[in-house]
Amino acid sequence: MSRPFRFGVNLLDPAPAGEWRAKCRRAEELGYDVILVPDHLGMPAPFPALVAAAQATERPRVGTFVLNAGFWNPALLAREVATTDALTGGRLELGLGTGYVRAEHEAAGLPYGSARERVDHLERTVTELGRLLGSDDHLPRPAQSRVPVLIGANGDRMLRLTAAHADIAAFTGARPGDTPGTLDPLTAEELDERVARYRALAGHRPAPAELNLLIQLVAVTDDPEPALRPLLERQPGLTLEQAVALPIVLAGPLEDVVAKARAQRERYGFSYLTVLEPFMEAFAPVLARLREESA
Repeated sequence: MSRPFRFGVNLLDPAPAGEWRAKCRRAEELGYDVILVPDHLGMPAPFPALVAAAQATERPRVGTFVLNAGFWNPALLAREVATTDALTGGRLELGLGTGYVRAEHEAAGLPYGSARERVDHLERTVTELGRLLGSDDHLPRPAQSRVPVLIGANGDRMLRLTAAHADIAAFTGARPGDTPGTLDPLTAEELDERVARYRALAGHRPAPAELNLLIQLVAVTDDPEPALRPLLERQPGLTLEQAVALPIVLAGPLEDVVAKARAQRERYGFSYLTVLEPFMEAFAPVLARLREESA
């Protein structure tokens, strides 16, 4: 049996208190299950933004999507996680990743390191968070007995780490591009291979993790070409048909987009879909239709 769908929106734009509360309430009205915040310079600071989101809403969970582990000391992060979970009434989901933008680390005066070093640091962070938050002696205490952990992954070492520790396995559907700080999308076949690799690594788990996919572009339209034009300009090797077929793209008439989301859950197991803030409204009719079908 497929898991029921869950839907998250990643809020990217800083806003004054009233505007922030209003867009969080709008996400709740539209039916999103999780309000998320990334961890990039120039975007909202994750933990205070999530506390404010929880105060403005009643139903959605809140989460980081995802923290740059290189920005964080594990002991200080454990304090942030526990406090935020307590202040949100146990609604926190903790998303973690290595970070992929060197310029942000340099601007913050933090080491970027090699890919191996970044994964090593993330592994230490996950392990230490588990130790600290799992101890009754750690103060403050989170509201949940275990704060769910999401790890965003694509490479083999990250998939192994995800298989070992994550309650939610988040697939980026992309790989680092040739230009620093950019990502190139994976084809459906390439994502097949990555998900199969994860499943092989996670075969020992007593219960399967929830699988997440970040949708990078949503356009419910009879003519997706204008919405896809910026992507095609960044990826000149793609045709329009190939772009529409990318797993991280949901573009086309409503029935086609709904069918694709349903098919990707069957093909890959992606029951938890996250969209970016600019597409929060555009995805709403898709969300509503998928939820109706699951009722």
